[in-house]
Amino acid sequence: MFDTVRDFETPEGIDLQLHVAGPVVRALAWSVDALIRMGIYIVLGIALGQLGQFGMGVMMICVFLLEWFYPVFFEVLRNGATPGKRSFGLRVVNDNGTPVSWGPSITRNLLRTADFAPMFYGFGLAAMLLSRDFKRLGDMAAGTLVIYAATDSPVTDIPAATPGNLPVPLSVSEQRAILDFAERSQLLSPQRREELAEVLLPLTGQTGEAGVQKLYAYANWLHGARQAT
Repeated sequence: MFDTVRDFETPEGIDLQLHVAGPVVRALAWSVDALIRMGIYIVLGIALGQLGQFGMGVMMICVFLLEWFYPVFFEVLRNGATPGKRSFGLRVVNDNGTPVSWGPSITRNLLRTADFAPMFYGFGLAAMLLSRDFKRLGDMAAGTLVIYAATDSPVTDIPAATPGNLPVPLSVSEQRAILDFAERSQLLSPQRREELAEVLLPLTGQTGEAGVQKLYAYANWLHGARQAT
């Protein structure tokens, strides 16, 4: 398979899975973008061809801007995806999964010249095949990845557990904090869940996974009480 999954843990302890895109689907996305630019060039050529040398000068400026800044514009302002990438469900992100910004996007696209050498993206393809994350030279320099855009909705269901009544009264904000923890816990690593649960050790009286399960019990009780009201 030319596509892989990379596990990444944020500083907050949230586990992310980045589905790295391989060279085949990226080449298809590039082809779509190339066809779009070609269509724009044809339209501009017809419109500006009537203006003689002035029209030719404007045409050259437009070609320069489209070739170098067409992908930058979409990657930064359109959630990391040019029309070609979007048609195949791809997007550009930083190595840590965060949205790409101007600097990395400009870097990765300016280095397309090096990737294209000696012809037809020869160096870029070789770099991708030798890279664990299918990075071309521009991605290596910019610290970026091309991944499949996430389509799954975040997990927000409270894990099932036998409801347990709270041992002491809690404020509304404290109750909301327990519910938020339960709803988002599946996005956290097991170690991070246990670490957060131990903050409420005076309430649960349990450590480790037992403390997590105790909070699930409280969350299910609170969820049922709120539905009843």
